[in-house]
Amino acid sequence: MVVLNRIYTRTGDGGATRLANGAQVAKTDLRVEAYGAVDETNACLGLTRLHTAGDADLDRILGRIQNDLFDLGADLACPPSPDEDPMRVLRISDGQVERLEREIDGMNAALAPLTSFVLPGGSAAAAALHQARTVCRRAERAAVALAANEPVGAPALKYLNRLSDLLFVASRRANGNGAGDVLWVPGANRG
Repeated sequence: MVVLNRIYTRTGDGGATRLANGAQVAKTDLRVEAYGAVDETNACLGLTRLHTAGDADLDRILGRIQNDLFDLGADLACPPSPDEDPMRVLRISDGQVERLEREIDGMNAALAPLTSFVLPGGSAAAAALHQARTVCRRAERAAVALAANEPVGAPALKYLNRLSDLLFVASRRANGNGAGDVLWVPGANRG
């Protein structure tokens, strides 16, 4: 259990913060950027869920993902070390990635086939899911940039990649299983 007795500490006033292992880094550090973008994705999902309450299954999936995103933030906030105790350090697991894949496959089976790229829009829920998807893609890019310089667990990177796919498929579900998708018409406005 996490206990937060004080919200402000003043320790970050100079532009530094501490990782989960206690190491001090700049707030512009790639690791901080990565877990910060994961936090933004989570906030987008919180707003999205204001529009998905009518779809109990989708809302349950998004609620579980919000919890997973805290796990992912904890994973990214603690650099891996060769001697870490797997029972003490929270890491994203392959099982969490596989669950996303099963949920993607389950939702995708009911969707109308795509005939063009989908523009963000349609229902409020679909638009919010698209926004969450784009923020998730940014989080993935930040995590990949981090992984080019420091160790990052493969399941963490896979999770972000699958999550953006899930959010796309969920947006189509929220648009009447694709019936309400707004499709891109290439060159439609070139006059």
